Amino acid sequence: MVDIEVIAVGGYNEVGRNMTAVRIGKEIVIFDIGLYLDPITGNNNVDMENMHSLDLIQMGAIPDDTVMNSVEGTVKAIVCTHGHLDHIGAIQKLAHRYNCPIISTPYTNELIKQQIEGERKFSVMNKTFVLKAGGKYTISQNLTLEFVRVQHSIIDSVMAVLHTPVGCVVYANDFKFDMTPVIGEAPDLARMREIGKEGVKVLIVESLNLDDRGYSPSEQVARLRVRDAIMRCEDDKNAIIVSTFASQIARIKTITECAREIDRVPVLLGRSMERYNTTAEILKQVAFPQGTSIYGNRKTTDRMLRRVLKEGKDKFLLVATGHQGEPGSMLSRIALGETPLKIERGDKIMFSANIIPNPTNYAQRAEVDRLLMRQGASIFDGLHVTGHAYYQEHYDLLSMLNPEHIIPSHGPFAMKGGYVALGSEFGYTLNKEVHIMQNGDRLVLPK
Repeated sequence: MVDIEVIAVGGYNEVGRNMTAVRIGKEIVIFDIGLYLDPITGNNNVDMENMHSLDLIQMGAIPDDTVMNSVEGTVKAIVCTHGHLDHIGAIQKLAHRYNCPIISTPYTNELIKQQIEGERKFSVMNKTFVLKAGGKYTISQNLTLEFVRVQHSIIDSVMAVLHTPVGCVVYANDFKFDMTPVIGEAPDLARMREIGKEGVKVLIVESLNLDDRGYSPSEQVARLRVRDAIMRCEDDKNAIIVSTFASQIARIKTITECAREIDRVPVLLGRSMERYNTTAEILKQVAFPQGTSIYGNRKTTDRMLRRVLKEGKDKFLLVATGHQGEPGSMLSRIALGETPLKIERGDKIMFSANIIPNPTNYAQRAEVDRLLMRQGASIFDGLHVTGHAYYQEHYDLLSMLNPEHIIPSHGPFAMKGGYVALGSEFGYTLNKEVHIMQNGDRLVLPK
């Protein structure tokens, strides 16, 4: 009987740079190769496209995969569950070390190819393969990969299931059970129950919102909050600027549709807005209202803002990057007075995203808020719902899968510790069935 070993490469000490390797006998599958944004954001000395992976590892921006040098076996595949940077943002720096394909959903695959095309230091020759939710991919004679549909704060997200001779390995970073999504179908709970009956050896699972009881609110709740705020401004003559995650395609769809309802032209501004949303449009995974326009680079965004001033602020609704206060983002530039559009008293700034909890983001966002309010802007906050499961969803997941072992991931020790309490409700015990790991740790699962 083959043994299963889990290697916690990254994302087990922090929320970011996710990378987990699973060895089944002499075959290895890697799940995610992500970026940790904290060392990158606001650091003008970081030119990531031209930097060596070892320098980025040293500064803590990407996973330290040197632990893989001592793992006996051959990497057969790199599997990515969705397109957020903390899951795919380091692929262009590390994937070339492994002679294997990169497997992901259609939207994620396109984002990965863009990452690789922008790389200047390494030549990444890995083939990329598309696997849709509900599909299966034969990795080897002993390993089959399956993607199960879930919802998250980015479209085309899945739960990865690796079928092995000794049971399934389920990788659930990240997910929520949104049964009434704005884009896409509800999670495939029926298939999860079937997988549970087939036998799950280990569940590797995010642990971000375990402290929140009940179910995470549906994206439909965010849709109502956004629509309520925008519709209150129907007769307003001032500027309306909404900032959210550029990758939150469902939210941006809502914002653009609400803009049309109050007879404003929706305009998306910022490089990441252009990247994520244009890609989604090209793949026909979203349809924005007619007349929606997207501008990425500084020259075209400034030209558009001059048009806004000429034709009137009340004719447009702007969707801008910068909800974390990131230096150089569209909203930061507007707040600093670096664009043709100047903030005036009565202009509305709406934040449809929470601050990612770390000191850098809090400080940057506080400064942007201060600058905007000093110029007379009215700020609307809280028009958001999370993309991560709450306690009850994790409870339901354990009930459906009934795994032999649980490895919480995606966060620091205190965050993962919540799974010890949750597991105890099912009879799991720490260090026997629930395993708390840190970056660099290796665990051979008991047979």
